[in-house]
Amino acid sequence: MFKVAKFHVILTDRAWPDADVERKILGEIDAELIETDGPQDALKEAANADAIGTCWAPIGKDIVDATQKCRVISRFGIGLDNIDVATATARNILVTNVPDYCVDEVSDHALAMLLTCVRKIAFYDQRIHNGEYRLQAGPPLRRLRGQTLGLVGFGNTARALREKALALGLHVIAFTPSGNDHGSGCEMVALEDLLQRSDYVSLHAPYKSETEHLMNADTFAQMKSSAYLINTSRGGLVDQDALATALEDEKLAGAALDVFTPEPPDLQHPIFHDERVIATPHAAFLSEESLQELRTRAARQIVAVLSGERPENIINPEVWTDKN
Repeated sequence: MFKVAKFHVILTDRAWPDADVERKILGEIDAELIETDGPQDALKEAANADAIGTCWAPIGKDIVDATQKCRVISRFGIGLDNIDVATATARNILVTNVPDYCVDEVSDHALAMLLTCVRKIAFYDQRIHNGEYRLQAGPPLRRLRGQTLGLVGFGNTARALREKALALGLHVIAFTPSGNDHGSGCEMVALEDLLQRSDYVSLHAPYKSETEHLMNADTFAQMKSSAYLINTSRGGLVDQDALATALEDEKLAGAALDVFTPEPPDLQHPIFHDERVIATPHAAFLSEESLQELRTRAARQIVAVLSGERPENIINPEVWTDKN
């Protein structure tokens, strides 16, 4: 006899090969996992969903409003720019995320990018692969110790990067609208001051309307011509056309980018043909350990909500208060 599952959970997309981990965890409460294929498929399944899990796919007002019994939208990640949190809150739907699962990986990746810029590793590697073994081909190298790293945003990842950078002898300053140093003793400065003083500017801000194209022609003009931009946060923080122009006009020394708008990006864009730009395919979050942690914790939050328990990390706690 065919048995109908107690709960139905949508998984809109994933950045890993299968959904076995999620399916096993959800199976503990007799929840069926339904993988959808694109926004229209998710929209079609939304009405019957008790929960929605999403990685990068947009969960807009249309999908949220189409739900009839959804209790939680679980972000398999940190940022929330792909979820209409306001509409979910208005509909009394909890929104959860996993804000610290890849702090080590992203801070390591940002530091690796910085070191690659400092020592011109990608430049020399590319030249050698193209048949040129010549030390003199590279631009001047500077000693890392004593240079200044500016952190735009000062959340978990930025604070982890600061500790690693300090160990290498870098001076670290940071900007955040609140000016909160989280008890770290980090020198907090205005954005303009940070841009003017930093040899390396690393972005760790959330993407929202106020931060869209935070790095643009005006902000690039405030940076040192010898400075580098590092972005492991969100592609929308950077105006890619303005970055290409700044590089072409030699107003920046280079950039190291892990995130883009859109993704995947147009690889014909000028930034991808500039040897001063290091690019990786949104890989900063990735390790076997971080993926296992992310998948487990995000799925467990769905299980908690559907079991009537408070999940680990609620973005809109007012919804939980209303329900309990």
